[in-house]
Amino acid sequence: MIVKNWKKETIGDAVNVLLGAFLFLSPWIFGFSSEPAASWNAWLSGIVIVALAAAALAAFAELEEWLNLIAGVWVALSPWLVGFWTDVAAMWLHIVIGVIVAVIAAARLWFLHHHTPRVTA
Repeated sequence: MIVKNWKKETIGDAVNVLLGAFLFLSPWIFGFSSEPAASWNAWLSGIVIVALAAAALAAFAELEEWLNLIAGVWVALSPWLVGFWTDVAAMWLHIVIGVIVAVIAAARLWFLHHHTPRVTA
């Protein structure tokens, strides 16, 4: 996907595309593809994160950021919710990526609603 007019606001979505793709590939990179719960969660969550971030890059909508926030929280909590906390590599990978995705989405939402007015003379 080529974005013609890059703005500083789109950097977070571009990072989320990369994080989602990395999460998708992580079962093979870190060797937990034989763990069904962790690998399926990584594959499905990675696809969701990439799709939401790509949609936000194409045409920003606040809903996409809320959904990315939910996806990030899900990924961070999924080792316990899905039950693969015993696989240390998969657990920490999901926690770190989930927190980063959630923080990026929360920051975008924060700046969307709490921007400082510009003073012009």
